[in-house]
Formats: sequence, C-alpha cells, structure tokens
Amino acid sequence: MEASWRRVASGRGRARGRATAAPSSGNGVHLRGVGGGREKGSVGAAGLGPIPGGAATSAAAELMSQKKFEEIKKANQAAAKKLVEEHFNSSSEEEGDEDFEGKRGKIVANTFITYTTQTDGDVRELERTKQYVNEAFQAGAMTCLICIASVKRNQAVWSCSGCFCIFHMPCIQKWAKDSQFLVSSPLTDDDFGKRDYPWPCPKCRFEYKRSDTPSRYYCYCGKVEDPPLDPWLVPHSCGQVCERDFKPPCGHKCLLLCHPGPCPPCPKMVTTTCYCKKAKPIPRRCSAKEWSCHLPCGRKLLCGQHKCENPCHAGSCPPCPRVSRQKCVCGKQVAERSCASPLWHCDQVCGKTLPCGNHTCEQVCHVGACGECPRSGKRFCPCQKSKFSLPCTEDVPTCGDSCDKVLECGIHRCSQRCHRGPCETCRQEVEKHCRCGKHTKRMPCHKPYLCETKCVKMRDCQKHQCRRKCCPGNCPPCDQNCGRTLGCRNHKCPSVCHRGSCYPCPETVDVKCNCGNTKVTVPCGRERTTRPPKCKEQCSRPPTCHHTSQEKHRCHFGSCPPCHQPCRKVLEKCGHLCPAPCHDQALIKQTGRHQPSGPWEQPSEPAFIQTALPCPPCQVPIPMECLGKHEVSPLPCHTVGPYSCRRVCGRTLDCQNHTCMKECHKVTEIDSCTDKNKAAPECLQCEEGCSKSRPPGCPHPCVLPCHPGECPPCVQMLRVKCHCKITSLYVECRKITTADVNEKNLLSCCKNQCPKELPCGHRCKEMCHPGECPFNCNQKVKLRCPCKRIKKELQCNKIRENQISIECDITCKEMKRKASEIKEAEAKAALEEEKRRQQAELEAFENRLKGRRKKNRKRDEVAVELTLWQKYKYYLFPVCAVVVLVFAWYIAHGVD
Repeated sequence: MEASWRRVASGRGRARGRATAAPSSGNGVHLRGVGGGREKGSVGAAGLGPIPGGAATSAAAELMSQKKFEEIKKANQAAAKKLVEEHFNSSSEEEGDEDFEGKRGKIVANTFITYTTQTDGDVRELERTKQYVNEAFQAGAMTCLICIASVKRNQAVWSCSGCFCIFHMPCIQKWAKDSQFLVSSPLTDDDFGKRDYPWPCPKCRFEYKRSDTPSRYYCYCGKVEDPPLDPWLVPHSCGQVCERDFKPPCGHKCLLLCHPGPCPPCPKMVTTTCYCKKAKPIPRRCSAKEWSCHLPCGRKLLCGQHKCENPCHAGSCPPCPRVSRQKCVCGKQVAERSCASPLWHCDQVCGKTLPCGNHTCEQVCHVGACGECPRSGKRFCPCQKSKFSLPCTEDVPTCGDSCDKVLECGIHRCSQRCHRGPCETCRQEVEKHCRCGKHTKRMPCHKPYLCETKCVKMRDCQKHQCRRKCCPGNCPPCDQNCGRTLGCRNHKCPSVCHRGSCYPCPETVDVKCNCGNTKVTVPCGRERTTRPPKCKEQCSRPPTCHHTSQEKHRCHFGSCPPCHQPCRKVLEKCGHLCPAPCHDQALIKQTGRHQPSGPWEQPSEPAFIQTALPCPPCQVPIPMECLGKHEVSPLPCHTVGPYSCRRVCGRTLDCQNHTCMKECHKVTEIDSCTDKNKAAPECLQCEEGCSKSRPPGCPHPCVLPCHPGECPPCVQMLRVKCHCKITSLYVECRKITTADVNEKNLLSCCKNQCPKELPCGHRCKEMCHPGECPFNCNQKVKLRCPCKRIKKELQCNKIRENQISIECDITCKEMKRKASEIKEAEAKAALEEEKRRQQAELEAFENRLKGRRKKNRKRDEVAVELTLWQKYKYYLFPVCAVVVLVFAWYIAHGVD
C-alpha cells in the first residue's frame, strides 16, 4: 500500500518548474505552468497591487510558491487517499462473498422451484442448467470470449442459441459485421449485398443469418427488451417463466424462470407405449417417453423370410444377419450371401441372343429383358451428316463429306473426310495469350501456353502473395498458418492464415485455491484477473504461536490470521491462567523512524512489526469489601486491596435525623455499639438546623438546632384576616394551630357589623361571621301600583316571601280611559286630514291631465278650506298636556 501511495504521489507531483493545481473534470489534478508570470511590477500574492523593491518581490514570489506547493500536496494526498479507499472497497467485496452465498442460493432455488415442486422434476437433470446459473453469479466466470473481459450485471449481452455462450452486445455486433464483410469482400460490386452471407458464433461456429444479427438487448427468454437490473434475479434475466420450446420439440414449454444455458429435459408426464407397441402404455417423463420393453422385436425383416430377434428398439430394424445361398440377378451363379442383400450381380456377360438373332447381349449380369439390338433401325454415318437404313449385320459406310466436328481446342473444326474413330489433334498455329494474360506467343493450337511470371496478388488472407506462375486471377486460398497471438496472450492461432479477427482461444485454465482442492475453470487469458475460488477446506498450516494447534479457518492465500485462542499461560504473581487472546504475534507500530526533512518529502505510512507481548495484568475477580462496609465487589486480581465504593456513607448521625454524606471512608467499629448503621468517629457532625415538619398551619421554623425528639410549641404571633376580610387580627400561632373549628371562628371574628350585601340589596345586620349571611331583612320598602298613583310601605322579607303587589283602583282605570279617548280622537283627526290632502292632490292631477292652458292664461286655483283642528292644532297640544298632568297630580295627592 505504501508503494502504491508513493507511486501515485510521484506520478502526480512531477512538474517542471513552478506549477499550480487546478481542479479538472476527472479525478486527478491538471498542472499548468506559471513560469512566465514574473514581470516587473507584477501583482502581489494577496492581490494588493504592485509591491516596489526587490525584497518585497522575492517575499511575494516565495509566498506564491508556498501556496502552490500546498495545493499540489493536498491534491496528491487526496489521490492517494482515494486509491487506498478503492483498495479497501475491493477487499470488502471479497469479504462479502460469503454473505452473498445464501442470497444466491435463494435466487437459484426460486428459479428452479417450478421444476422441482410443481412438476416433481428430477434435480439431477438440472445440473447443466444450474452450472450456467452459478456461473452468472460467480465473479469472472462469465467471460466474453471476444474481448476476454468479464461480463457484468449491468452490461448488454447476447447469448448463443447453440453453445449458450454469452458475449457483450457491442463485441458480437462487431464480430458479425466483420465476418459478413470478410465473406462478401471477394465479390464484385454487382454481387455485393444480393446474397445473405451467414456469420458464425465465435465459440461453436454455429452459423446465423444476416437478419439474426443482434441489434437489441433482450433477456434470456427473449420476452423483455433491456431487462432492468434486479439484485434478486439471475443477472440479465426478466424473472418471468421461460416458456421456450424444448429441444427436441415435444409440444411443451420450459417452466423455469428466465435463465441462461439450455433448458432442462421436459418434466411433463405422458402415457406412451414401447417401441414395438407390445407393452401396455405407462406414464413416463416426456423427455424419456421413448422406452424399450426388452422383448424380442418380432417384426419381419426386408428379406421377407425372417423376423427381427433384437430386443425392442427404436427406428427401423437392422438388416437380416443370417447367411443363405442365393442366385445372382442373371441366375448363372449361386453363392452364400447375407440374407439382407438378396440381389447381387456376377461378373459374367449376359450372352443371351438378341431378338435380331445375329448378335448376343453384351451387358454384364442384369435384371429383365436384354432389349433390342443396338445395330437395328436407321443409323448415322461417323460424321452424323447422313442416315442409312441397313441390316444389323452390315456396318454403316462413310459418307465422303468433310468431318467438320469441333476439335478439342474448341475453336477449329476437323478438315478430314468423314472417318471412323476420334479426330486428330489441332495443329494450326495461332497467337495465344498466356493464362495470366500478360504475354502472347505463336504456337500450335493444341499446346497450352504458360509464362514464367509469378502472381503478385494478395491471397484471401491479405498478408501473403500468391507467387504462382501464370496465375489466371483465381488465386488459391492461403495455405500458411496464421500464427497470430490470440486474445488470451498465451497461445497462437492454429488456423490457416485468414483475414479479420482470430477465433477466441478454445483452451481453458483452472484457477485453484492455495491448497489446490478447489478450482474454477475459466477461459484462457482470464486466469490473471480471476480471483481464486473460495475453498471450503480447512487450512493445514502449522501454528506460529505457542499453541499446539491453530484455530480452524478455511484455506487462504497469504499469512494466517492472528490467533484468537486464550493464552492460558500461568501468571507468576498470582498463579492464575492468562485469559487474554494469544499475543505472541501482536502488531506494534514502529517508532523512531525517519522524519521528513522538509515539506517536499511526503510522510511515509506507519510501519508495524510483529512481536510477542507480555501477558496483561490478571483480571480474575476476587471478592473484596469496601471501606464503609457497604458492599462486597469482585475486583481484578492485580488491584486487590482496600477501596472506596464511591457511595455516600449513609450512617445515622447523633441527631437521629440526618446521615453521613461523606464518600465511602474508613470506619472504626466500637465494641459496645451493636447498631452497624450508627455513625463512627470518622463520620461528619450534624451542623444543620431543625428540619422536622411543623404542625398544620404553622409557617415558622423551629428555633432550635437539629435535635432529637419533638419540637417545642410555637409562641410567635400570627397575623390573620377576620371573616369579613377587612380587619387584621394578631393571634398566637400555637392557639390557632391547636384550636377546633368553633374556636377558630371566634378567634377570626372582629366584633363589627357584617359589611356584606344581601340579595335584596340591603346590608347584613349580623356581627362579623363566617359563611353566607342569613336572609332575614326587616327593612321597610315602598311599593306602588302599575300607574304609580297608589303607594304603600312593607317589610322587605315579607315582600320577598309572599310576592305582594298593589293593583290599580277605579280612579286609576278612569284616568287611563280618558287618556286613551284623547289619543283615539287625535288619531282619527290625523287620518281625516290625510284623506283630504290626498283628495286635493288627486283633483290637481286630474286637472293637469284634461289639457294644457295657454301660457298667458291663468290656471284655475283650487281653494281648500281648512278645518278648526288644522288651524289650531299647534295650540291645543300644549294645553291638553298641561290638563292631563294637573289631573294626574290631583289624583295622586288626593289619594294620599
């Protein structure tokens, strides 16, 4: 880790001259030079304007350099810290693999649950599919053979339907495009794009059409495009039921969840009979529905004589294995031959006389009739120009015309007369071109012309020249070995020299654990980046500490983990066994190392060395009593001795009211004292005042210091309010606290009249008293009739009790009647006046409607005569009011 940190620091710290650290869009630091920034009158480091003088300029430059150096230093430390965090993150991922095992088991179980539970399928038939599913989870197991890189969960992939190998989507698209281009490149422009050239799978060479080139990312079952990343599903799976057709097709579909690799055998149950159809139909797995009853087949063989004796089998019966004597086709010879091939031909000529009677059949042993004589009927002359009808015993003569057949050169014709037999060789001299077309020469037509020029065209590999003499242009394929280094960097291509990318390396490599018992097979080239598998075997290395055997742990690389077994060494001081974990190889930070000589030197990481540490102090618990005899606590063996429990002493002092508040301290026991809770000479002396509770109602504290027994009676004067809350009285505290209810009422009475007001509104006549006032008011009250003319005086309590009221007499009623008559007369007069006014207004309105008079004419005036009431009503109102008032006063005073 230290070396990697230094490498990052040194790589990022290289800068020529002075440099400043500028943040970039990436993770690193860009350095930009500032060497050309020194000029006269330059701005200072803090931006305070030009600083004159050489000393100020040098100080500013030094400050600027120091600031830049600190920025670069911080950037380098941040990069080193990030590198360390990435290292620990990768190691933590390795440690979390064990936790992932349980999660992976649940996902695999959910994938196969429909096969194992719903259809009761055989788990052994899932091994091949389960291997593909486990490889999908295992880091580095899924490898793209084109780029030799791991296939991650979030990458688009394509799966071959032949070998089920998984490739990156961009890699397989480029592979298919390059393969199609290489196959179609030798064609002319007219043929290009007209034929559908296939492209092969990089692993199994299974050929796909151009239309099958993958263009989109689908799940394994092909239902979902761009399946989302789900940590609880198989990588690149949609989580739905596969439903792909089984191979070979049986009419059923796969019941597993979307999965990589081949579908398992069909688990459905069907009722089928055996191959020979003799046994009764029985229920069997659809994948194994064809079965044999192992009884003799019994079907008749092709020979027609024997029956098949083989056990019940699939397909056609084999040929009859028996041997018998059989005649040939022509019947001349008899031989022992297999019964399965009864027809055979001998080597003799047929020799039967033909129908012409002059010739015999020249065919070798044949079936059927010999046919007509080949020399019968009309026949042509040798040049095929003339036709003759002759007996079969005579030969056809020559016609005498020129032969004129095309010679073997294909250019010239035969110049001889009609003749029997083949024509002679063409002997005409012509100017011939060589096969490659570069040279010409006169020579006989029948002789070929090959020049000595070697072809310089490139073969189909586009690496080697043809080098064939007089090549016509159809250069043969390259026959040399490719020899290029494959993507695995371990092997070379064994194929014939070719164009384009080489096929992936077919080899596999076993990556083993430290002990070699566990291994994982990966494609060649991935062994350098694949982590070794987790081995479940126990580590067999000998212990490095004083224990006879080390703790059980799994096989691993590197040094064994520290021993965590108890030390169990005998301690010298107390003889107990050391219970601490083993400390024979403890890591101790090394001190006194080299200190950096300046800020330019990066501080190195602390170094740790392994060394044996002494046993820690004995921690065996020993029961010990504290100084104050409060408790017995177990103390570590190495700290056994008198101790304070830190509690309050709590012993009762001489005042019998308080306890000792000192922290647990040494206590001297007195022999004559039997009470263990009594204070000892070392305890505190009580210096507080008396804090005993006072009698109810006494607010004064006890005047004595803290004492045992009861407090003396309180003789202080207590100020209290009387019952009417007006006068303050002074009473001894002990009198009022010891008095009963009646005495307290007498002590609180001020002997004055009660100032409270009764409900009737009069003052209470009683002396100062507690509670509510008695309702016995004897005050005289004046009572009047409703018209206020009659008046009487009665006692207040009688009025309240009997609800007495005074009614109006006859005189009061007569006065009320006269007053009401006057009001009615006034109302009637006002109503008549209103009617006359309205009648006048109506007549005036009717006159205006009869017609308009001329402007110089005077309009008719309507004279309205006023009544006496209208003339004198303003004088009558005050006079009537005065009369009513005088009459009412007279009635009131006359009654009294």
